[in-house]
Amino acid sequence: MPMIDVFATDGTFGDPHALAKELAATLMRIEEVPALPMFRHNTAAFVHPLPQGAIANVEGESDYVRVQVLTNFGALDRGKQLAVVEQFTAIVAAAAARPELEKRTWVLLTEAPDGGWGLCGHAHTNAELVAAARAEAARLSDR
Repeated sequence: MPMIDVFATDGTFGDPHALAKELAATLMRIEEVPALPMFRHNTAAFVHPLPQGAIANVEGESDYVRVQVLTNFGALDRGKQLAVVEQFTAIVAAAAARPELEKRTWVLLTEAPDGGWGLCGHAHTNAELVAAARAEAARLSDR
């Protein structure tokens, strides 16, 4: 259940909620996880508006966006890594209505170590997450 954090100067995005929803749905699609409530309710994006002047490069320019994607270890193979960076960059630029942000958006892919992924008060291993997903899928199919 990935967490996505988007950092940009306040006002960069006209509809941060729509951006968050699109990023979360895109990551689920790229990861190829089943559309179980467990994943749909726990794959989320957070858009963090920063005050003017809170971002700068060496030249003092501040029109950057940083997207950090945290997944469990091994969730994204190389093809999925490439897809996340490419698609998230395009989504961010479109949400800001600023195509030039494609050259000024950083996407960081971070993996939690096995057992370092907490949900519902428990640090889950990958095997536990898989077992929980299978149990939920079985429970839903019995309805």
